[in-house]
Amino acid sequence: MSEDTLESEEAPAAVDPAAPPTARWPDIAAAGGIQPWVLAELRRRDLVDEGVDTSRLSAKEKKRFKARREEERRVRRLLKKHAWAEYRRAHLVHVGVGVFHHDTADVDKYDLPDPDARRAENDLPPLKDQHALAEALAIDIPTLRWLCYHREVDTGTHYRRWTIPKRSGGERLISAPKPTLMRCQRWIAQHVTERLPIHGAAHGFVPGRGTLTNAAAHAGAKTVVKLDLKDFYPTLTLPRVKGLFRKAGYGEQTATLLALLCTEAPREEMVIRGERRYVAIGDRSLPQGAPTSPSITNAICLRLDARLTGLAKKLGFTYTRYADDLAFSSDRRKAAVGKLVDAVYRITADEGFRVHPKKTRVMREGRRQQITGLVVNGQGEGPPARVPRKLVRQLRAAIHHRENGRPGKGESLEQLRGWAAYVYMCDPDKGRAFLDRLAKLQ
Repeated sequence: MSEDTLESEEAPAAVDPAAPPTARWPDIAAAGGIQPWVLAELRRRDLVDEGVDTSRLSAKEKKRFKARREEERRVRRLLKKHAWAEYRRAHLVHVGVGVFHHDTADVDKYDLPDPDARRAENDLPPLKDQHALAEALAIDIPTLRWLCYHREVDTGTHYRRWTIPKRSGGERLISAPKPTLMRCQRWIAQHVTERLPIHGAAHGFVPGRGTLTNAAAHAGAKTVVKLDLKDFYPTLTLPRVKGLFRKAGYGEQTATLLALLCTEAPREEMVIRGERRYVAIGDRSLPQGAPTSPSITNAICLRLDARLTGLAKKLGFTYTRYADDLAFSSDRRKAAVGKLVDAVYRITADEGFRVHPKKTRVMREGRRQQITGLVVNGQGEGPPARVPRKLVRQLRAAIHHRENGRPGKGESLEQLRGWAAYVYMCDPDKGRAFLDRLAKLQ
């Protein structure tokens, strides 16, 4: 083998200065950061002339040297742009004005003494930082930033919004997340929020419980008291949701991101300078329609439920809660209703909620007692809670009209099946008869 051949094999391959950079952030970080990596890349591309005395160069050499310096500056800008793009690909950097976040997970005074033990109590995933969270959600860091980022004025929204009529009048805003956020929220609900401890008095959105169990707990009472929490979901703002995740054993960084994923500001659609914008008109809070919201409300209300249960026992009442509906009942006709209501107002305010002053109802045994839409008195030997007779009559009449070829009041077959299933929940025999008749109409 010749000496020339040996030299050609041992010499490093030349790097084209114009070749675009391909390094990922771990490689850049391993080089010591952006500036050291840029300098190393310039040297590797043979664009660094250190210690050159330009005063000794000829005019032709100076021209070539100046051209090299211009090329070095061009490549340096390209390398820096690439390095910062890779940094943003691997870091959240910023998640919106007014939202505190930093990319380095650390310990602060709000951390629990043993967060690992707290998470283990509820079988929660560790999620130590934004990378672990993104991996668990099966998304990359830019997507996580896109889903979390808070803007007061935005060009788009992660939610579809519509209103439905309230039973008591007015309209209720429903905000359903779009597919990517929906998938992330479902993961958070399944692996985090639905595993958090809740009180036994909570009946809303709990497996094995519902409107029937909530109402049946008060069947046969002589006195029933109903109260309603005002602006329930808007009251549960970003700081309160973040605090829940901190108490669950997550650090500042992860708790902030989880809270951002589970909250959104109410927005109004506007046209500004000819372009559609979504403008925040309130604080970020739990959206009604997100899969994470019900379990978060139950977890946040743990202490509220515990205090109201203790109050109820002290005054001889039974207490349950279904979302924002508070129900108390007593087997005594002359129960201490005034004392109870005053204390409920005080406790709910202390826990960061407000009772709706126009929705408090006291129902004695001589009148119909209705809780979460179900009647809990006057059943005789029937079920402990039943669908109001008015709805049953409407259902029976609507089915009869359809069986005789008449349109009725325009109810859809799907709507009638929903009513029949509702009756079936409380009274299987009566509900099955309605469902069988609807099946024949299908």
